[in-house]
Formats: sequence, C-alpha cells, structure tokens
Amino acid sequence: MRIEFDEYVIRDWGREDAAAIARYANNRNIAMWLRDRFPHPYTLCDAKAFLSLVLEQDPRVAFAVATNVEAIGGIGLEFGTDVHRFGAELGYWLAEPYWGRGIMSGAVRRFTAWAFENLDVYRIHAAVFADNAASVRVLEKAGFQREACLRASVFKDGRILDQWLFARVKDGI
Repeated sequence: MRIEFDEYVIRDWGREDAAAIARYANNRNIAMWLRDRFPHPYTLCDAKAFLSLVLEQDPRVAFAVATNVEAIGGIGLEFGTDVHRFGAELGYWLAEPYWGRGIMSGAVRRFTAWAFENLDVYRIHAAVFADNAASVRVLEKAGFQREACLRASVFKDGRILDQWLFARVKDGI
C-alpha cells in the first residue's frame, strides 16, 4: 500500500525501518499518550519485534508514515471481533520533530478513506485520552465525530483518566 500526500507517504513497513522506529518512538512525550503495549523506553529490539508482527499481517493493517528518507510514525487499525467484526479501532503516532504540521491529520483522513475503500470495515473509531488536545484536533480535522466521554476508562502512569470516543462511519451506511 502506498498513499502519497504533501511531501509524506503512508506505506508498508519494512525491516529497514527498525532504526528510525527505535530513534523516534523512544520518547516519553509519545509513549504518554499511547497504550502501555507501546513500551518506554522503546529499543531497537522492540522495533524489530513490532516489525516481525506487522510484516506477517494478512491483511496488512499497520503502516508507516514516512518522508522520502525514513519512517516518522505509524498508523493502523485493530479489527473488532464477533458483532464488532466490521468495525476497527484506529491508532497512530508521529515523531515529535514533526508535530504541529498537520501531517497526522492528513494521514488519518487519507488512511481512513483507503480503509473504507479497501477493507471490510464500516466504522472506524479512536479513543483518545481526554487531555490529549493535539490528538483530538487530529481526529476532528480528519472528519471524525466526537461521540462520547468514556469516564474513568483507562489507567495510565498511576492515574485514572477519561477518554473521548471519536468515530467515522463509511458513507452510505
């Protein structure tokens, strides 16, 4: 898969991305907004283990956000099961030096359109820690609608936090 936008691209991960992932993902300012399965510190071994998993996906649903030189973030879906099998949760992260440029809003907008067109998914949602204003803006700019506040729904860094639930539904549903 390859989606070009501005001077960036959403593309398949490759084993050669391990060093860039480890360099950019090893950042407390990124890890603090993500689930605990995104480790901190983030090592080269973590990057290689992640790549081993995503390169085996079928269908592939995790991709790199990249410049023409290197991966600078990631975006992907996690499909639901059972009655939720046509829905998926969106996740993403971006290297801190690239924050504030609209890159992730563009990536989320284009990736969501691609997913609705190419995957068997009708609803894509994202749950964002309520105090993550930057991620809220990303989703709003990408056309997601705020649906709910999930009160006291996560435990992160010793605190109970609320989350905002955002979603987009495939046109025509």
